[in-house]
Amino acid sequence: MVTKSAQETQKLGEKIANQLIIKRQPLIIALTGELGSGKTTFLQGLAKGLGIKERILSPTFIMMRQYPLVINHQPSIISFYHIDLYRVEDEKDIEGLGLEEIWSDPENIIAIEWAEKIKKILPKKRIDIHFKYLKDDKREIKVTNVY
Repeated sequence: MVTKSAQETQKLGEKIANQLIIKRQPLIIALTGELGSGKTTFLQGLAKGLGIKERILSPTFIMMRQYPLVINHQPSIISFYHIDLYRVEDEKDIEGLGLEEIWSDPENIIAIEWAEKIKKILPKKRIDIHFKYLKDDKREIKVTNVY
């Protein structure tokens, strides 16, 4: 898919969120692509589609933010985790974050920016989304490994 503006990238994220079927299994979304390719913009739309009202900012310095979901206007035990690994060199840098516990919980939806940095430990069951900057406001977005 090719989006032609930040708004289109956000709308795509919102559309994908609306298509997600929340099953009793964790949902991991691994986002890859160069700096400025649209990952955070996409996640802002995804979060909106999941019903999150808070402004989504990339947690570059703290690495992870948790947002409770509201389903059918009711608080839920399901959480959305936004993880940003921009400052991470490899898997050793995330020890202590509890990622394996987070992504094994069937009540969680986890989106990981810069997921390629921990590809050796990512669960095989996940959605991979690759972002590529084309020119101006155009982005190519490829969704693969959907389970």
